[in-house]
Amino acid sequence: AFYCIAELPIKNADHFAQWLLEKFDVNGETVMVAPAAGFYSSSNVGLNQIRIAYVLNENSLIKAVHILKEALKVYKD
Repeated sequence: AFYCIAELPIKNADHFAQWLLEKFDVNGETVMVAPAAGFYSSSNVGLNQIRIAYVLNENSLIKAVHILKEALKVYKD
């Protein structure tokens, strides 16, 4: 797998990741991301970042990016 850390226009990646799983979908589908703060040794780094794992085929990745884009349009910190 390949991994990417993405900085998002949010305040709390933990809350965003949980919200994605529990409250958001596009046509019955959502995405699972990992809050990136746990991958840093400093406690104040990565709070608005997520880690994305690239383990799917290309079409699934395109769909996942679309879902993430739509989620960011409606998510409220």
